[in-house]
Amino acid sequence: MGANLLLGADLRHLVALEIVARERSFARAASQLGYTQSAVSQQIAALERAAGARLLERPRGRGIVEPTEAGTLLLRHAARIVASLRAAEADLRALADGTVGSLRVGTFQSVGMTILPPLLSRYRAAWPEVEVTLLEASSPSELLGGVERGELDLTFWALPLPDGPFEVLELMLDPQVLLVPRASPLASRDGRLTVRQLAELPLIGFRHPLAYSAEAHLHARGIRPRFVFRSDESATVQGLVASGFASAIVPRLTVNLDDPRVVALDVGSLVPPRTIVLVRHRDRYSSPATRAFQDVAREVCAELAERAGRSRPRRPRPLGA
Repeated sequence: MGANLLLGADLRHLVALEIVARERSFARAASQLGYTQSAVSQQIAALERAAGARLLERPRGRGIVEPTEAGTLLLRHAARIVASLRAAEADLRALADGTVGSLRVGTFQSVGMTILPPLLSRYRAAWPEVEVTLLEASSPSELLGGVERGELDLTFWALPLPDGPFEVLELMLDPQVLLVPRASPLASRDGRLTVRQLAELPLIGFRHPLAYSAEAHLHARGIRPRFVFRSDESATVQGLVASGFASAIVPRLTVNLDDPRVVALDVGSLVPPRTIVLVRHRDRYSSPATRAFQDVAREVCAELAERAGRSRPRRPRPLGA
């Protein structure tokens, strides 16, 4: 394969490859692209000549199309190329408008509960002409992928991030707490909470991908949590804990610490805090409105962290083995 041949490949051919692979059908891809099926086949054939390898195949007896090993490899690069061009389109639209009159921000539930209300109030007071649009999701493909494709200007997430064209602004540490019912013996325990006791607790967990990093730390300590339920709703988790159904190890931002039905216990270093960040595309134009949103987010998170430090969850005696 000659490198110059692939560099001369038509972008439309890469897009056609991406859609055929996603739809697993030339006919469905042609319908999406507005081409005839034969035109799509010709585009794929031209790309295969440039790549010097077969990129798609139709397994005998199956009415689907699947990428070859070479096709899978090229698709990974094609996805990045197409995402970068979509991000460039977003910048060009903003430039054509003369000013950036909108800001698209991705978020997830606990940020929406605690950080966004004061942040948006303060930001809109300072930038009333900027229309802020929010997308709440739990999937990195929606939030981080949205930044990569230019569909979002910024998104909240937590470290670590997957590989990608990302630039991060660290906002705050969000400690993990053990949430127990007020009537639980652990809520007023004088002795030490042991790792074995923690492992024996029935727990409620989140389905959110960010929750699994906390569980990975427990596994590394030899603790195999016993989950009896999972939910995406913080209020559901807290309500079930309050009912006595189970306990939960959750980020402090997800907890209403004023709820008299539950007690939040500091778990110390057993599960490290998560780091909340704002993510942007490192190659995109950063407008004054975007930079101002980042500045206000940093101010609000610093105030929230300071306030949380003054009202820490109750710390039991050090965790033992």
